[in-house]
Amino acid sequence: MPDTPQHASRWPRIAMVLVAVAALLVIGQGIRTVNDIVAPLFLTINLFVAAWPVRQILTRRGVPSLLATIVLCVVVFAILLVFFFSLGWGVSSLVRELPVYTESFERMYSESVALLASFGITEEQLLTQLQQLNPSSFAGVLQSLVGQLSNFVSVIGVVVVIVFMMVIDADTFPARFAALARHQPTIGVALADFVLGVRRYWIVTSVFGLIVAVIDVGILVVAGVPLALVWGILSFLTNYIPNVGFVLGIIPPVLMALLAQGPTTALVVAILYCVVNFVVQSIIQPKFNGDAVGVTATVSFLSLLVWGYVLGPLGALLGLPATLLFKALLIDHDPDVRWLNAFIAADASQANPEEAGSVQVDARGLPAGASGGEGPQAGATPAPAAGEAAPAKPAPTASSPDGA
Repeated sequence: MPDTPQHASRWPRIAMVLVAVAALLVIGQGIRTVNDIVAPLFLTINLFVAAWPVRQILTRRGVPSLLATIVLCVVVFAILLVFFFSLGWGVSSLVRELPVYTESFERMYSESVALLASFGITEEQLLTQLQQLNPSSFAGVLQSLVGQLSNFVSVIGVVVVIVFMMVIDADTFPARFAALARHQPTIGVALADFVLGVRRYWIVTSVFGLIVAVIDVGILVVAGVPLALVWGILSFLTNYIPNVGFVLGIIPPVLMALLAQGPTTALVVAILYCVVNFVVQSIIQPKFNGDAVGVTATVSFLSLLVWGYVLGPLGALLGLPATLLFKALLIDHDPDVRWLNAFIAADASQANPEEAGSVQVDARGLPAGASGGEGPQAGATPAPAAGEAAPAKPAPTASSPDGA
C-alpha cells in the first residue's frame, strides 16, 4: 500500500489557485480605492530607500544623528524640487517656442491637405467631419485634465506631509528593523532584498537615463532641433517608465524636428533615438542591472499596466518597484511558490525552492546584508558577538528558517 502524505492538502490545486487569484483581485481593488494615499506613501518610501545611504555615510563619519536626518530630508526634497522644476521649465519653454513655428505648421497642413486630395479626400470633407465632433467631448477631456491637475497637486501635498512624518521617525528605523529581523527573520530578509534591489534599480536607472539624455541632447544640437535641453530632460524623466517611457520621450523632439528642419531631419532623429535607446538600455544597461530589476521584460510591461490601474498615474513610475516588493515578500522566500520565478524572474534559476529559506541574522539582530553594505551579504553566516561561541547551524527542517 503506497504511503500517503501526512500533510496532503484537502483542497484541490485548482481551487487554491482560484482562491489566490480572487484574493489578489480583491486586494488590488481595495488598494485602488485608496490609491490617493497608498501611491504617495510608496513614492515616499522609494525616495527614502534611495536617499538613505546619505544618512548612513554621515553617521559613520561622526555626524550627529539629528543633523544626518535633516540632511536626508533636504536630499529627498531636493529630488522632488529638481523633478518638478525641470518639468515646469520644460513646459514653459515649449509654450514660448511653439508660436515661432506657426508658419511651418500651416505649410505642413497645406501639404497634408494636398496629399489627402490625391487620395480623393477634399478639404471640405475633412472640415465637415471635424465639425461633426461633439464639443461636449472636448469639454469632458478638459474637465478630466483639470481633475488630473488637482489630483497631482493633492498628491504633492500628501508626499510632503509623509516626508516630514517619516523624517521624524527616521531615528527609530534601524531599531524597528532589528526587532522585525529577530521576530520574523524571513520577512526581514525579504524586505532587505527589496531595499537593496530597489535602491540599485533607482541608481542604475538614473545613471543610464542621464547617459541617454546627454547623448540625445548631443544628437538634437547637431541636428539643429530647438529646445534640445528640454527634450533631454524629457528623455531622462521618461526613462523611469519601463517600455512605454521611450515612446513618450521620442514623439515631441521628432515633431519639433519635423516643424523646424523638415521630414528628413525628423527621420534621422527618430532613427538615432532608437539606436541609442536599443544599445544603451537593451544591451549595456542590463549588464549593470544584475538583480536590480530581476523580472522579465514582459513582466515589466505588465507591471506598468497593472500598477497603473491600481495606483493611478503614479503606477507608471512605481510599477516596477511595487512588483519587486510583491516578488520579495510573497515569492522569493517562500519555497512553495518560488517556482513562479521560472516565469517572472529574469534569471530562471531563482525558481529553485532550496534557495528560498537561507535566513541569516547578524550579531545586531539584522538580516545579513540588510544594512546596505554595513553587514555581511545575505546568506552569509554572521560572525559571533564578542565573547560568544559561533552558533551551530540548525539542520534544515520544514519549520526552521534554513529549511523553510
